Amino acid sequence: MDSAIPQPTAPLSFSTLIRTASHEQHTEAETSTFMSDLLGGRLGVDAYARYTEQLWFVYRALEDGAEALREDPVAGPFIKTELLRVAELERDLAHLRGADWRERATALPATAAYAARVEECARTWPGGYVAHHYTRYLGDLSGGQIIRGRAEKAWGFARKGDGVRFYVFEGISNPAAFKRGYRELLDRIEVTVPDQLERHRIVDECKRAFALNTAVFQDLATEFPHAA
Repeated sequence: MDSAIPQPTAPLSFSTLIRTASHEQHTEAETSTFMSDLLGGRLGVDAYARYTEQLWFVYRALEDGAEALREDPVAGPFIKTELLRVAELERDLAHLRGADWRERATALPATAAYAARVEECARTWPGGYVAHHYTRYLGDLSGGQIIRGRAEKAWGFARKGDGVRFYVFEGISNPAAFKRGYRELLDRIEVTVPDQLERHRIVDECKRAFALNTAVFQDLATEFPHAA
C-alpha cells in the first residue's frame, strides 16, 4: 500500500492568479505587429510619437480618476504619486510634436474605447480600476524599459531624457522592490475583496485591459503599416 498522502495544493496568491490568468492576453499585446515593428526598427519616430499620444489619452483617464479613489479601501492603496505619468507624457509630447501638440492630438477609435472603459471603472468600480492600474503601471516599470532603450538608440533621445521620460520613474529608486510591494498590495485584495466572484471579475477586467491595449496596437498598425 502506498503510504504517500497527496498534499493539498496551496491556492495561488491573487497577484499570481491575475498574472497567470492574463498571460495569453499579455503575450498577444507584447507581440502585436505594431510593437514588433516599432521595436524591430521598421517604424519611424512619427509612429513612436503617435503611440505616445495614445498613451496620454489612456493615462489621463487613469489619473483623472485617481484622486477620488485615494480613500477607497480597494483602489486607494494603489494610488501612488511616484507612478503618475501624465506630466511626463506631456513633456515627451512637447519634445516629439512641438509646443502645439495638444491642438493636434487625436485619439484613435480603440484608444477612445480604452480610455472610456478606464474612466467608467474609475467612476463606478474600484476593483476594475485596479485591474487597469496593474496592467498599465507594472508594464511600464517592466517591459516599458525595453521601449525606452530602443527609442534612445533608434532616435537619439538623451538617456532618460525628453522623448522617453514616460518610462523614467524618478521617484522609484528600486523598481524590483517597488514591484514586490505592488504585488503584495494585489495579494491583500483577497482580504479587502472577500467575494471570490468579485475577484474573478477583477481578473477578467485585467484580461479586458490587455485586449483593449491590443486593439490600440491594431489601430496603430493600420495607420503605420510594416513598410513605413
